[in-house]
Amino acid sequence: MLRSCGLIALLVFTATPAFAQDLLGLGGGGLIAPSDHAFDDFISPMTNPVFFEDPRTLTEARFIFINHHVPDGLGGGDVQLFALQLRAALTENLSFIATKDGYIVSDNGLINDGWADIAAGLKYNLYKCEHCQQILSAGATFELPSGTRQALQGNGNGLFNLFISGGTEFLDDWHYVTAAGFQMPVDTFDESTMGYWSNHIDRKLGDSGLYLFGEANWYHWYASGNAFTLAPVEGGDLFNLGAAGVSGNDIVTGALGVKYKPVNNMELGLAWELPLTDRRDVLHDRITFDCIIRY
Repeated sequence: MLRSCGLIALLVFTATPAFAQDLLGLGGGGLIAPSDHAFDDFISPMTNPVFFEDPRTLTEARFIFINHHVPDGLGGGDVQLFALQLRAALTENLSFIATKDGYIVSDNGLINDGWADIAAGLKYNLYKCEHCQQILSAGATFELPSGTRQALQGNGNGLFNLFISGGTEFLDDWHYVTAAGFQMPVDTFDESTMGYWSNHIDRKLGDSGLYLFGEANWYHWYASGNAFTLAPVEGGDLFNLGAAGVSGNDIVTGALGVKYKPVNNMELGLAWELPLTDRRDVLHDRITFDCIIRY
């Protein structure tokens, strides 16, 4: 499994001949480069925050607060996540991304307080057209099982996430961003194998700095784990329970939200998300807040 995962990641990153030059030329003299400001009218997606990656090359700090309500059938209550994502442009096309970390606070009976796993990797811009405002990137992250087991983190031997992400502007003030990816656990007993497809559409409201947006996420489980046997339910974006009996399951969530840019290098966002399918697993509904400071 490790050998095949490494081969796939290598193929993703060598999709363009310039990748090797960018990797060796980190920043062209400085370790961290500024964000690519050719696409400043875009905003970053908010839901599926660990895996729905903005296709742009960015240098930023993104604070995330999530209030996640668990269905009553799984004990109910709320789970909060306090997290900080970091991204750093290493060159014009290559960036380092740290997509998962933080601390979990819970009053659910199955989930205790504790640290989330840590995930990080690289993202590479495959194509961009400033004139037509279109961009396409690919990347990979690895999630370390470093979190607190009582918070349903720290299981397994790590998780590879391979993804592709793209965006386009249309009708002047509308933007569409989409990402699809595949999670491959090193230990298929302790963690499940999942794919996802996330979509974001927004409308910029003139020069007010306000954006209205909608998002949808599809999660599909290709293979079950065998570590969590209490119920055939999985954790979506924040948790990988390694649950038995989830192979073939699908969940679709939808979200509505608003973002505000008080200045060009800052975003404040709020989104409300809930399942659109009868199957909910661990998600009853969720409120997400983010604050992005960008260089």
